[in-house]
Amino acid sequence: MEHRARKRFGQHFLADDAIVDAIVDAIDPQPGERLVEIGPGLGALTTPLAARCGRLAVIELDRDLAARLRRRPELDVIEADVLKVDFRALRGTGAPLRVVGNLPYNISSPILFHLLDAADAVIDQHFMLQKEVVDRIAAGPGGKDYGRLSVMLQWRYAVEPLFDVPPEAFDPPPKVDSAVLRMRPYAVPAAVDPARLSEVVRVAFSQRRKLLRHSLGRWLAERQIETGFDLQRRAEEVGVAEYVALAAAC
Repeated sequence: MEHRARKRFGQHFLADDAIVDAIVDAIDPQPGERLVEIGPGLGALTTPLAARCGRLAVIELDRDLAARLRRRPELDVIEADVLKVDFRALRGTGAPLRVVGNLPYNISSPILFHLLDAADAVIDQHFMLQKEVVDRIAAGPGGKDYGRLSVMLQWRYAVEPLFDVPPEAFDPPPKVDSAVLRMRPYAVPAAVDPARLSEVVRVAFSQRRKLLRHSLGRWLAERQIETGFDLQRRAEEVGVAEYVALAAAC
């Protein structure tokens, strides 16, 4: 029976063989590696990935698609909301995971933040995302794309946009351009409490059009924290390393 894409799951199925080949080549899966695919859908990536690595786990919320996937003996099907999957537990005592997927665009940022908590259990991540989101993740200081997502993910990962993907590569086509992103967790990230860093960055970008003395300055003063941090700048002018250093000093 033909499966119709479900809007509530943000389903846009990859249907361009050349793009599929390019993604799989970028991932370069090897036999025995522990791959986890988020949102396998109709299996456009799943089939060539399994052919190269032999076996992989797939996380699928759509029960009809999960039932189809269970018929394939080379797949370990996890029927669940990816935001509730414990990736560190999924790794267990085995080798680190390689995580891949064409992420649902309506919840891509929550998925990325969820995976941030399990970065030490992962070798790398290759994701199809809305191009706008990829641009924000990879942005450097000084531009409108640079924000909380940029800082939090660049603190923990080396990020590398690989290539763009047009809407017509999907069925049904989304209304936006897409892009493929590679993320490699740093083996030894800068030492900082992630919750404190997240709070500092959230406050800093809460009024991004104003100087930091109006947002972060007040936050620091309320907590009687004194630093030499230059508050006569806007949030987008401060680099990742400076935010990490400030959060570590708080």
